[in-house]
Amino acid sequence: MTTILAFIVVFVILVLVHEFGHYWFAKRSGILVREFSIGMGPKLVAWRKHNTTYTLRLLPLGGYVRMAGWQDEEDDIKPGTQLTLTLNDDGVVTRINTSSKVTLSGGIAVQVDHLDLREALTISGFEYGNDAELKTWSVDHDATIIEADGTEVVIAPNDVQFQNAPVLKRLLVNFAGPMNNFILAIIAFIIVGFLAGVPQLNSNRIGDVQAGSPADKAGLVSGAHIQSIDNTKISSFEDLQTAVTKHKGETLKVVAKQQGTTKTLAITPTKKGLIGVTTYMDKSAGAAIPYGFTQSWSLATRILTVLKSLVTGHFSLNKLAGPVGIYTMTSSAAAGGINSLVFFLAYLSLNLGIMNLIPIPVLDGGKILLNLVEIIRRKPLSRDKEGIVTMIGAGLMVLLLVAVTINDILRQF
Repeated sequence: MTTILAFIVVFVILVLVHEFGHYWFAKRSGILVREFSIGMGPKLVAWRKHNTTYTLRLLPLGGYVRMAGWQDEEDDIKPGTQLTLTLNDDGVVTRINTSSKVTLSGGIAVQVDHLDLREALTISGFEYGNDAELKTWSVDHDATIIEADGTEVVIAPNDVQFQNAPVLKRLLVNFAGPMNNFILAIIAFIIVGFLAGVPQLNSNRIGDVQAGSPADKAGLVSGAHIQSIDNTKISSFEDLQTAVTKHKGETLKVVAKQQGTTKTLAITPTKKGLIGVTTYMDKSAGAAIPYGFTQSWSLATRILTVLKSLVTGHFSLNKLAGPVGIYTMTSSAAAGGINSLVFFLAYLSLNLGIMNLIPIPVLDGGKILLNLVEIIRRKPLSRDKEGIVTMIGAGLMVLLLVAVTINDILRQF
Protein backbone atom coordinates (compact mmCIF):
# COMPACT_ATOMS: atom_id res chain seq x y z
CA MET A 1 0.00 0.00 0.00
CA THR A 2 2.89 2.35 0.79
CA THR A 3 4.39 1.74 -2.65
CA ILE A 4 1.07 2.40 -4.40
CA LEU A 5 0.57 5.64 -2.47
CA ALA A 6 4.15 6.75 -3.16
CA PHE A 7 3.75 5.95 -6.87
CA ILE A 8 0.52 7.95 -7.08
CA VAL A 9 2.02 10.94 -5.24
CA VAL A 10 5.17 10.97 -7.40
CA PHE A 11 3.11 10.54 -10.60
CA VAL A 12 0.69 13.35 -9.71
CA ILE A 13 3.48 15.76 -8.76
CA LEU A 14 5.39 15.09 -11.99
CA VAL A 15 2.34 15.50 -14.22
CA LEU A 16 1.05 18.56 -12.39
CA VAL A 17 4.39 20.34 -12.55
CA HIS A 18 5.04 19.48 -16.20
CA GLU A 19 1.58 20.32 -17.49
CA PHE A 20 1.31 23.43 -15.32
CA GLY A 21 4.27 24.83 -17.26
CA HIS A 22 2.34 24.52 -20.53
CA TYR A 23 -0.83 25.80 -18.83
CA TRP A 24 0.76 28.88 -17.25
CA PHE A 25 2.58 30.04 -20.40
CA ALA A 26 -0.48 29.36 -22.58
CA LYS A 27 -2.66 31.47 -20.32
CA ARG A 28 -0.11 34.31 -20.41
CA SER A 29 0.03 34.05 -24.21
CA GLY A 30 -3.73 34.50 -24.66
CA ILE A 31 -4.25 30.84 -25.60
CA LEU A 32 -7.36 29.17 -24.22
CA VAL A 33 -6.59 26.06 -22.16
CA ARG A 34 -9.75 24.03 -22.61
CA GLU A 35 -8.76 21.04 -20.47
CA PHE A 36 -6.09 20.20 -17.90
CA SER A 37 -6.00 16.43 -17.41
CA ILE A 38 -4.13 14.17 -15.02
CA GLY A 39 -4.06 10.67 -16.48
CA MET A 40 -5.41 9.29 -19.73
CA GLY A 41 -8.46 7.31 -20.79
CA PRO A 42 -11.95 7.41 -19.29
CA LYS A 43 -12.84 10.44 -17.18
CA LEU A 44 -13.28 9.88 -13.44
CA VAL A 45 -13.85 13.43 -12.15
CA ALA A 46 -14.22 16.83 -13.85
CA TRP A 47 -14.79 20.41 -12.76
CA ARG A 48 -14.51 23.75 -14.53
CA LYS A 49 -13.03 27.07 -13.42
CA HIS A 50 -12.00 30.19 -15.35
CA ASN A 51 -12.85 28.61 -18.73
CA THR A 52 -10.63 25.57 -18.11
CA THR A 53 -12.01 22.08 -17.38
CA TYR A 54 -9.89 20.03 -14.97
CA THR A 55 -10.17 16.25 -15.27
CA LEU A 56 -8.81 13.21 -13.48
CA ARG A 57 -8.69 10.18 -15.78
CA LEU A 58 -8.36 6.46 -15.17
CA LEU A 59 -4.98 5.49 -16.61
CA PRO A 60 -1.85 6.80 -14.80
CA LEU A 61 0.10 7.22 -18.04
CA GLY A 62 0.81 10.93 -17.96
CA GLY A 63 -1.51 13.84 -18.55
CA TYR A 64 -2.09 16.68 -20.95
CA VAL A 65 -3.05 20.31 -21.41
CA ARG A 66 -5.55 20.61 -24.24
CA MET A 67 -5.40 24.00 -25.87
CA ALA A 68 -7.88 25.63 -28.22
CA GLY A 69 -7.20 24.62 -31.81
CA TRP A 70 -5.93 21.14 -30.99
CA GLN A 71 -9.34 19.64 -31.62
CA ASP A 72 -12.01 21.10 -33.87
CA GLU A 73 -15.58 20.61 -32.63
CA GLU A 74 -16.88 21.31 -36.11
CA ASP A 75 -15.24 18.07 -37.28
CA ASP A 76 -17.37 16.21 -34.73
CA ILE A 77 -20.66 18.02 -35.32
CA LYS A 78 -21.88 17.09 -38.77
CA PRO A 79 -25.03 18.30 -40.56
CA GLY A 80 -27.97 16.29 -39.27
CA THR A 81 -26.50 15.93 -35.77
CA GLN A 82 -29.03 16.26 -32.96
CA LEU A 83 -28.03 18.84 -30.32
CA THR A 84 -29.56 20.42 -27.27
CA LEU A 85 -28.92 24.15 -26.83
CA THR A 86 -29.23 26.35 -23.77
CA LEU A 87 -29.94 30.02 -24.47
CA ASN A 88 -29.53 33.08 -22.24
CA ASP A 89 -32.14 35.82 -21.87
CA ASP A 90 -30.92 37.42 -25.11
CA GLY A 91 -31.40 34.21 -27.08
CA VAL A 92 -27.64 33.58 -27.37
CA VAL A 93 -26.34 30.01 -27.06
CA THR A 94 -24.37 29.45 -23.86
CA ARG A 95 -24.24 25.62 -23.79
CA ILE A 96 -24.17 23.01 -26.55
CA ASN A 97 -24.89 19.41 -25.59
CA THR A 98 -23.72 16.64 -27.95
CA SER A 99 -23.76 13.89 -25.31
CA SER A 100 -26.41 11.28 -24.69
CA LYS A 101 -25.09 11.00 -21.12
CA VAL A 102 -26.18 14.52 -20.16
CA THR A 103 -29.60 16.16 -20.22
CA LEU A 104 -29.89 19.97 -20.29
CA SER A 105 -32.87 21.19 -18.30
CA GLY A 106 -34.82 23.72 -20.33
CA GLY A 107 -32.72 23.19 -23.45
CA ILE A 108 -34.11 23.16 -26.98
CA ALA A 109 -33.51 20.23 -29.35
CA VAL A 110 -31.95 21.18 -32.68
CA GLN A 111 -31.02 19.25 -35.80
CA VAL A 112 -27.87 20.90 -37.16
CA ASP A 113 -27.76 22.25 -40.70
CA HIS A 114 -24.42 24.01 -40.37
CA LEU A 115 -22.41 25.80 -37.69
CA ASP A 116 -19.33 27.99 -37.24
CA LEU A 117 -17.75 27.98 -33.81
CA ARG A 118 -14.54 29.66 -34.97
CA GLU A 119 -15.35 32.97 -36.63
CA ALA A 120 -19.04 33.77 -37.04
CA LEU A 121 -20.00 31.87 -33.86
CA THR A 122 -23.38 30.73 -35.13
CA ILE A 123 -25.43 27.54 -35.25
CA SER A 124 -28.11 27.01 -37.90
CA GLY A 125 -30.63 24.19 -37.73
CA PHE A 126 -34.18 23.04 -37.34
CA GLU A 127 -35.75 23.35 -33.91
CA TYR A 128 -37.48 20.20 -32.65
CA GLY A 129 -37.06 18.59 -36.05
CA ASN A 130 -39.20 21.18 -37.80
CA ASP A 131 -37.51 21.20 -41.22
CA ALA A 132 -39.87 23.90 -42.49
CA GLU A 133 -38.05 26.74 -40.74
CA LEU A 134 -34.26 27.07 -40.63
CA LYS A 135 -33.19 29.07 -37.60
CA THR A 136 -29.83 30.62 -36.76
CA TRP A 137 -28.59 31.25 -33.23
CA SER A 138 -25.61 33.36 -32.16
CA VAL A 139 -23.13 31.56 -29.90
CA ASP A 140 -21.48 33.26 -26.95
CA HIS A 141 -17.68 33.58 -27.23
CA ASP A 142 -17.29 31.65 -23.96
CA ALA A 143 -20.06 29.13 -24.56
CA THR A 144 -19.41 25.54 -23.53
CA ILE A 145 -19.84 22.30 -25.40
CA ILE A 146 -20.62 18.99 -23.72
CA GLU A 147 -18.71 16.30 -25.58
CA ALA A 148 -19.74 12.69 -26.16
CA ASP A 149 -18.16 11.41 -22.93
CA GLY A 150 -19.93 14.11 -20.90
CA THR A 151 -16.91 16.40 -20.49
CA GLU A 152 -17.89 20.07 -20.72
CA VAL A 153 -15.32 22.44 -22.21
CA VAL A 154 -15.30 25.96 -23.60
CA ILE A 155 -15.56 26.33 -27.41
CA ALA A 156 -12.45 27.39 -29.35
CA PRO A 157 -12.87 30.64 -31.34
CA ASN A 158 -10.00 31.60 -33.64
CA ASP A 159 -8.72 34.45 -31.44
CA VAL A 160 -7.78 32.07 -28.59
CA GLN A 161 -6.44 29.16 -30.65
CA PHE A 162 -2.90 27.88 -30.13
CA GLN A 163 -1.83 28.00 -33.78
CA ASN A 164 -2.89 31.63 -34.09
CA ALA A 165 -0.52 32.82 -31.34
CA PRO A 166 2.91 34.19 -32.41
CA VAL A 167 5.42 31.40 -33.05
CA LEU A 168 7.80 32.52 -30.26
CA LYS A 169 4.98 32.32 -27.73
CA ARG A 170 4.09 28.84 -28.98
CA LEU A 171 7.71 27.79 -28.68
CA LEU A 172 7.81 29.00 -25.06
CA VAL A 173 4.56 27.15 -24.31
CA ASN A 174 6.08 23.94 -25.68
CA PHE A 175 9.33 24.40 -23.75
CA ALA A 176 7.62 25.32 -20.48
CA GLY A 177 6.75 21.73 -19.53
CA PRO A 178 10.34 20.39 -19.60
CA MET A 179 11.54 23.66 -18.02
CA ASN A 180 9.24 23.06 -15.05
CA ASN A 181 10.63 19.53 -14.70
CA PHE A 182 14.15 20.93 -14.46
CA ILE A 183 13.02 23.47 -11.86
CA LEU A 184 11.28 20.72 -9.86
CA ALA A 185 14.44 18.59 -9.92
CA ILE A 186 16.54 21.47 -8.60
CA ILE A 187 14.04 22.22 -5.82
CA ALA A 188 13.76 18.52 -4.88
CA PHE A 189 17.54 18.15 -4.66
CA ILE A 190 17.69 21.28 -2.50
CA ILE A 191 15.12 19.67 -0.18
CA VAL A 192 17.27 16.52 -0.06
CA GLY A 193 20.20 18.74 0.88
CA PHE A 194 18.25 20.23 3.79
CA LEU A 195 16.85 16.89 4.97
CA ALA A 196 19.79 14.52 4.53
CA GLY A 197 22.65 16.96 4.17
CA VAL A 198 25.30 17.32 1.48
CA PRO A 199 28.43 15.12 1.76
CA GLN A 200 31.45 17.32 2.51
CA LEU A 201 34.15 15.17 0.94
CA ASN A 202 36.59 18.09 0.80
CA SER A 203 36.32 18.75 4.53
CA ASN A 204 38.30 17.14 7.36
CA ARG A 205 35.20 17.30 9.53
CA ILE A 206 33.60 13.91 10.22
CA GLY A 207 29.91 13.10 10.54
CA ASP A 208 28.57 10.40 12.83
CA VAL A 209 30.68 8.08 14.96
CA GLN A 210 29.37 4.53 15.12
CA ALA A 211 28.71 3.27 18.64
CA GLY A 212 31.26 0.68 19.73
CA SER A 213 33.59 1.42 16.79
CA PRO A 214 37.37 2.00 17.19
CA ALA A 215 36.78 5.77 16.89
CA ASP A 216 34.07 5.67 19.57
CA LYS A 217 36.23 3.63 21.97
CA ALA A 218 39.08 6.10 21.51
CA GLY A 219 36.84 9.07 22.42
CA LEU A 220 36.30 10.64 18.98
CA VAL A 221 32.95 12.45 18.78
CA SER A 222 30.64 13.40 15.92
CA GLY A 223 31.53 16.67 14.20
CA ALA A 224 35.22 16.51 15.11
CA HIS A 225 37.84 17.95 12.75
CA ILE A 226 40.63 15.44 12.00
CA GLN A 227 43.75 17.56 11.73
CA SER A 228 46.40 14.86 11.26
CA ILE A 229 46.98 11.13 11.36
CA ASP A 230 50.50 9.96 12.27
CA ASN A 231 51.74 13.50 11.59
CA THR A 232 50.20 13.52 8.09
CA LYS A 233 47.93 16.50 7.54
CA ILE A 234 44.31 15.64 6.83
CA SER A 235 42.42 18.07 4.57
CA SER A 236 39.54 15.91 3.31
CA PHE A 237 37.58 12.77 4.07
CA GLU A 238 39.47 11.07 1.25
CA ASP A 239 42.76 11.89 3.03
CA LEU A 240 41.34 10.27 6.17
CA GLN A 241 40.27 7.12 4.27
CA THR A 242 43.66 6.82 2.59
CA ALA A 243 45.59 7.17 5.85
CA VAL A 244 43.41 4.65 7.71
CA THR A 245 43.43 2.10 4.87
CA LYS A 246 47.24 2.12 4.77
CA HIS A 247 47.41 1.06 8.41
CA LYS A 248 44.84 -1.69 8.84
CA GLY A 249 45.04 -3.11 12.36
CA GLU A 250 47.77 -0.64 13.41
CA THR A 251 47.32 1.96 16.14
CA LEU A 252 47.25 5.49 14.76
CA LYS A 253 47.98 8.80 16.42
CA VAL A 254 45.02 10.97 15.51
CA VAL A 255 44.97 14.68 16.30
CA ALA A 256 41.40 15.96 16.35
CA LYS A 257 39.74 19.21 17.30
CA GLN A 258 36.46 18.51 19.03
CA GLN A 259 34.20 20.27 21.51
CA GLY A 260 36.48 23.32 21.47
CA THR A 261 39.71 21.51 22.36
CA THR A 262 42.44 19.70 20.45
CA LYS A 263 43.04 16.10 21.49
CA THR A 264 45.49 13.39 20.51
CA LEU A 265 43.80 10.00 20.34
CA ALA A 266 45.04 6.47 19.71
CA ILE A 267 42.75 4.71 17.24
CA THR A 268 43.25 1.18 15.91
CA PRO A 269 41.43 0.53 12.60
CA THR A 270 39.76 -2.83 11.99
CA LYS A 271 41.40 -5.39 9.70
CA LYS A 272 39.18 -4.01 6.94
CA GLY A 273 40.62 -0.53 7.46
CA LEU A 274 37.61 1.06 9.15
CA ILE A 275 37.39 3.25 12.26
CA GLY A 276 33.60 3.79 12.27
CA VAL A 277 33.08 7.36 11.07
CA THR A 278 30.97 8.83 8.24
CA THR A 279 31.33 11.80 5.95
CA TYR A 280 30.06 15.05 7.43
CA MET A 281 26.65 15.95 5.98
CA ASP A 282 26.11 19.72 5.80
CA LYS A 283 22.40 20.66 6.05
CA SER A 284 22.90 24.41 5.83
CA ALA A 285 21.40 26.58 3.10
CA GLY A 286 24.91 27.35 1.88
CA ALA A 287 25.35 23.66 1.03
CA ALA A 288 21.81 22.60 0.12
CA ILE A 289 21.04 25.32 -2.45
CA PRO A 290 24.18 24.85 -4.59
CA TYR A 291 23.66 21.07 -4.29
CA GLY A 292 20.29 21.40 -6.03
CA PHE A 293 22.00 22.84 -9.11
CA THR A 294 25.19 20.76 -9.14
CA GLN A 295 23.38 17.46 -8.57
CA SER A 296 20.84 18.27 -11.28
CA TRP A 297 23.62 19.04 -13.74
CA SER A 298 25.57 15.91 -12.80
CA LEU A 299 22.61 13.57 -13.26
CA ALA A 300 21.46 15.34 -16.43
CA THR A 301 24.85 14.70 -18.05
CA ARG A 302 24.60 11.01 -17.10
CA ILE A 303 21.11 10.74 -18.59
CA LEU A 304 22.31 12.39 -21.80
CA THR A 305 25.23 9.95 -21.95
CA VAL A 306 22.82 7.01 -21.71
CA LEU A 307 20.60 8.49 -24.44
CA LYS A 308 23.64 9.01 -26.64
CA SER A 309 24.63 5.37 -26.17
CA LEU A 310 21.15 4.29 -27.32
CA VAL A 311 21.75 6.06 -30.63
CA THR A 312 25.47 5.61 -31.24
CA GLY A 313 26.14 2.44 -29.27
CA HIS A 314 24.31 -0.77 -28.44
CA PHE A 315 20.56 -0.22 -28.14
CA SER A 316 18.99 -2.05 -25.22
CA LEU A 317 15.50 -1.84 -23.72
CA ASN A 318 17.14 -2.50 -20.35
CA LYS A 319 18.37 1.11 -20.43
CA LEU A 320 14.75 2.32 -20.45
CA ALA A 321 11.86 1.97 -18.02
CA GLY A 322 8.11 2.21 -18.46
CA PRO A 323 5.30 2.42 -15.88
CA VAL A 324 6.08 -1.07 -14.51
CA GLY A 325 9.78 -0.31 -14.15
CA ILE A 326 9.08 3.06 -12.55
CA TYR A 327 6.67 1.39 -10.10
CA THR A 328 9.41 -1.06 -9.10
CA MET A 329 11.92 1.75 -8.63
CA THR A 330 9.36 3.73 -6.63
CA SER A 331 8.99 0.74 -4.31
CA SER A 332 12.73 0.70 -3.64
CA ALA A 333 12.83 4.47 -3.15
CA ALA A 334 9.86 4.42 -0.75
CA ALA A 335 11.56 1.71 1.32
CA GLY A 336 14.52 4.06 1.78
CA GLY A 337 12.40 6.75 3.44
CA ILE A 338 11.41 10.29 2.57
CA ASN A 339 14.93 11.40 1.58
CA SER A 340 15.25 8.55 -0.91
CA LEU A 341 11.78 9.22 -2.33
CA VAL A 342 12.42 12.94 -2.83
CA PHE A 343 15.76 12.12 -4.51
CA PHE A 344 13.94 9.68 -6.79
CA LEU A 345 11.32 12.33 -7.60
CA ALA A 346 14.10 14.72 -8.65
CA TYR A 347 15.73 12.02 -10.78
CA LEU A 348 12.44 11.17 -12.51
CA SER A 349 11.68 14.84 -13.11
CA LEU A 350 15.05 15.31 -14.82
CA ASN A 351 14.39 12.24 -16.96
CA LEU A 352 10.94 13.46 -17.92
CA GLY A 353 12.24 16.92 -18.85
CA ILE A 354 15.09 15.58 -20.98
CA MET A 355 13.03 12.83 -22.65
CA ASN A 356 10.35 15.37 -23.60
CA LEU A 357 12.96 17.46 -25.42
CA ILE A 358 13.82 14.61 -27.80
CA PRO A 359 12.79 15.88 -31.28
CA ILE A 360 10.01 13.35 -31.86
CA PRO A 361 6.86 15.12 -33.14
CA VAL A 362 4.48 13.89 -30.43
CA LEU A 363 6.85 15.13 -27.70
CA ASP A 364 7.56 18.72 -26.70
CA GLY A 365 10.94 18.52 -28.44
CA GLY A 366 9.24 17.63 -31.71
CA LYS A 367 6.84 20.55 -31.36
CA ILE A 368 9.76 22.89 -30.65
CA LEU A 369 11.51 21.55 -33.76
CA LEU A 370 8.41 22.37 -35.82
CA ASN A 371 8.40 25.87 -34.29
CA LEU A 372 12.03 26.34 -35.33
CA VAL A 373 11.25 25.08 -38.84
CA GLU A 374 8.43 27.61 -39.00
CA ILE A 375 10.76 30.42 -37.94
CA ILE A 376 13.27 29.44 -40.62
CA ARG A 377 10.63 28.97 -43.36
CA ARG A 378 8.68 32.00 -42.14
CA LYS A 379 5.52 29.97 -42.42
CA PRO A 380 4.18 26.91 -40.61
CA LEU A 381 3.71 23.46 -42.04
CA SER A 382 0.18 22.79 -43.18
CA ARG A 383 -2.03 21.31 -40.48
CA ASP A 384 -2.42 18.15 -42.57
CA LYS A 385 1.34 17.60 -42.85
CA GLU A 386 1.88 18.42 -39.20
CA GLY A 387 -0.89 15.98 -38.28
CA ILE A 388 0.70 13.18 -40.34
CA VAL A 389 4.12 13.76 -38.77
CA THR A 390 2.59 13.83 -35.30
CA MET A 391 0.66 10.60 -35.92
CA ILE A 392 3.84 8.83 -37.04
CA GLY A 393 5.64 10.06 -33.92
CA ALA A 394 2.76 8.97 -31.71
CA GLY A 395 2.77 5.51 -33.29
CA LEU A 396 6.48 5.10 -32.69
CA MET A 397 6.11 6.20 -29.06
CA VAL A 398 3.25 3.74 -28.46
CA LEU A 399 5.30 0.88 -29.93
CA LEU A 400 8.28 1.84 -27.78
CA LEU A 401 6.11 2.09 -24.65
CA VAL A 402 4.63 -1.36 -25.28
CA ALA A 403 8.08 -2.87 -25.87
CA VAL A 404 9.54 -1.26 -22.75
CA THR A 405 6.57 -2.32 -20.62
CA ILE A 406 6.82 -5.95 -21.80
CA ASN A 407 10.56 -5.87 -21.08
CA ASP A 408 9.91 -4.44 -17.59
CA ILE A 409 7.46 -7.27 -16.86
CA LEU A 410 9.87 -9.94 -18.11
CA ARG A 411 12.64 -8.50 -15.93
CA GLN A 412 10.46 -9.08 -12.86
CA PHE A 413 10.70 -12.81 -13.54
